[in-house]
Amino acid sequence: MSSHIPRKRFGQHFLTNRQVIADIVSAIRPSADDLMVEIGPGLGALTLPLLQTLHHLHVVELDRDIVARWEKNDAAKNLTMHACDALKFDFGSLGSPLRVVGNLPYNISTPLLFHLATFPAIMDMHFMLQKEVVDRMVARPSTPAYGRLSVMLQYQFVMESVLDVPPDAFSPPPKVDSAVVRMAPWQQRPFHIQDEALLSRIVLSAFAMRRKTLHNTLKNYLGRPDFEELGLDGGMRAENLSVEDFVRIANRVAER
Repeated sequence: MSSHIPRKRFGQHFLTNRQVIADIVSAIRPSADDLMVEIGPGLGALTLPLLQTLHHLHVVELDRDIVARWEKNDAAKNLTMHACDALKFDFGSLGSPLRVVGNLPYNISTPLLFHLATFPAIMDMHFMLQKEVVDRMVARPSTPAYGRLSVMLQYQFVMESVLDVPPDAFSPPPKVDSAVVRMAPWQQRPFHIQDEALLSRIVLSAFAMRRKTLHNTLKNYLGRPDFEELGLDGGMRAENLSVEDFVRIANRVAER
């Protein structure tokens, strides 16, 4: 496609490195009949290689100039364009099982991940994101990157960082490193939760002040006897708890 001036307000950085593009497509492993949607097709760095395998591809794009370019592109005959904000798009309307891919804008990546987590039709997701965000998504307990994003996404998804991408793979180059993450809903979730909304509130409260102990951050939910019965040390910090620990806490609060 012809040149396009990237827009800062959309967080646009277009992938141009052919080897990186090939590596991402290889990680996605598209099959011809896959029901797939790409968020932010941009100038087609991933879109066109995917269309070489897929019979059809849905894309979600907010930038009207890019939408107009795709409407004039011959490759678009196998493509359905959804000209809208991905944060407001009903991904469940596309059918099931759905595969989602994209080079996500850095400025909306976290809220978009939480939006996508609400759609049970999704089979898997492959996203290019700021490496710092991917590191937080896949972080293990008792590490600096482990936090609310880690817990809430790992509760719902099996996640793996599959590829690091340097700034010079993009035009214009971002000021940060990027990475590709693979996310798939648990086939059989290892923990049962009674109230997901309650879990979300407890995790948010626990990480609101990272340096404070659980006795302080969760005082509105648990007393000292609760910690003892759960076998947890209230003197620890939120980052020391596993996803399963948070689920156990939420279930205890729900039972009360």
